[in-house]
Amino acid sequence: MDVVLDPQMLLLLGVIALGAGFIDTLAGGGGLITLPAMLLMQVPPVQAIATNKLQGTFGTLVSTLTLLRKRQLSLDEVKAACLSSFIGAALGAVVIQFIDASALDLLVPVVLLSIALYFLLAPSAGELERKPRIGDRAYRRFVIPVIGFYDGFFGPGTGSFFSLAGVALRGRNLINATASAKAMNLASNVASLVVFVLGGKVLWTLGLVMAAGQLVGAYLGSMALIAGGAKLIRPLIVIVCFAMVGRYLYQNVWL
Repeated sequence: MDVVLDPQMLLLLGVIALGAGFIDTLAGGGGLITLPAMLLMQVPPVQAIATNKLQGTFGTLVSTLTLLRKRQLSLDEVKAACLSSFIGAALGAVVIQFIDASALDLLVPVVLLSIALYFLLAPSAGELERKPRIGDRAYRRFVIPVIGFYDGFFGPGTGSFFSLAGVALRGRNLINATASAKAMNLASNVASLVVFVLGGKVLWTLGLVMAAGQLVGAYLGSMALIAGGAKLIRPLIVIVCFAMVGRYLYQNVWL
């Protein structure tokens, strides 16, 4: 199906992607801004998900490279986790091309609400390193591939899921968990994007315009992450998660 967007719509979606890139770098969930925006512009769902991967990959690439350059992230520490995320996402991207993504409309709000309540009701979570609740091997073999699969299958909120898993299951502080989440999210984005490109689902013009906005937003978000720390990340995660839930309820209950 051909999708035609006029220059004003392309510019608007580019600006939306800039804001989403900033928020996604800090708290995850940028896809819940860009994906509904594309659907609102009458982009077919699977093509919207595929194009969202293209523009989102640029954002996670910039934020990951910035964190590596600023020594907030070690590639050696996350490469195994990134491989697990890559494999899970590739499988998810294959499955979504045969299944209706609306099946997640009941599950995702519950998970997002749980993340928001966790950080809201456990204000000290992520301030200090704590004893892990799950071993690193089990975490890499089971938890990360599942989140990666979700990212390939649908995607929005993946950064929040990775951050929460790092804090709640591996006992990491919020800065480190969020930095690692960027690398794992990059791996899952790349894997799903490759599958969608091979399937011919990506809208290149739209995706590249939004990618330009993502590049700027992700860089600004990375600088804010380094400067602001957990005090900035925590409220954003809570706000973004509640906003996602509100968007889901509005779209699927009241409309």
